[in-house]
Amino acid sequence: MKTATPAMARAINDRLALDLLLERGPLTAPQLRELTGLSRPTVSDLIERLKQGGLIEVTGESGEDRRGPNARLYGIVAGRAHVAGVDVRRSAIHVTVADITGAPVGSISLPHDGEPAARIAEAVTLAAGGRALETVAMGAPGLVDPRTGELVSENFVPGWRPGLLEEVRRRLGVTAVLENEVNLAAVAELRIGAAKGREDFVLLWLDDGIGAAVVLGGRLRRGTSGGAGEVGLLRMGGLTFCELVDAHAAEGVEPAELAGRIAQGAFALVTILDPGLVVLGGVTGRAGGQELAALVAEQVAELSPAPTEVRATTVSGNAILQGAVLTALDLARDRVFC
Repeated sequence: MKTATPAMARAINDRLALDLLLERGPLTAPQLRELTGLSRPTVSDLIERLKQGGLIEVTGESGEDRRGPNARLYGIVAGRAHVAGVDVRRSAIHVTVADITGAPVGSISLPHDGEPAARIAEAVTLAAGGRALETVAMGAPGLVDPRTGELVSENFVPGWRPGLLEEVRRRLGVTAVLENEVNLAAVAELRIGAAKGREDFVLLWLDDGIGAAVVLGGRLRRGTSGGAGEVGLLRMGGLTFCELVDAHAAEGVEPAELAGRIAQGAFALVTILDPGLVVLGGVTGRAGGQELAALVAEQVAELSPAPTEVRATTVSGNAILQGAVLTALDLARDRVFC
């Protein structure tokens, strides 16, 4: 086993401190010492390094009676970098821009009525409002090849074509990545939603389109070609699962009947993966809430011996967009905080 070099140790300590400041907000030097277990000189040195690097700044003083350097509160310089999350719909493009702390600073929605790369670049530029961007993360329906990052099934997005991701990068002049929309929604559920604190779960996406995202060991599992979770293609009684439970098919269906249909797809996932938790997302999962989730759980329990909890999404707003922002932040922080 190799011993960490001084430079490596400093980098590890700096990132530890930055992650704590992101998680907890401004902290004093004594608080950083207590939370990190580092010595007073080490914390003093890392604070000075991070200040000189433009990553942290004094944001105020603590409420302690004792005044002095140790009572200063240090926080992340929010404007140090910005990212954009993009949700590419068939008919619209939604963008949120956030600072490096994750706080939203701009957003926009535009009709998807033009050439996709140009329209995406336009929406991102307008939402950024003149701010330089570090990273852009986009979500779109369809299979995304994990090896190339390109959308394989372009027919899901009007006008999408091979090489479009690279064109978006060229137009914006920043790093841009593409991910399947349901996978991004699963990132949001894992970090801030119904699956927070869980290592294994499946997000069953019930919307205009039907799909699933698989998270095992705290990581997205995309499959060799990006097709993991395409549960909408399953055939049940002569119809696909998508035809049974998409937003159109779910209209006017009694909750118990709808739960039975959803349970069939959930059962297929539980049988193969045994995730312990199924989250119901999309417009149907949100509208049905915990009442629908409880009905689905009852049906799954009758079909499967594997104990499985079913929860409704708890991510407020656009889960795909929030997952895109979180993904962009992870990439940006790895570069900015290195």
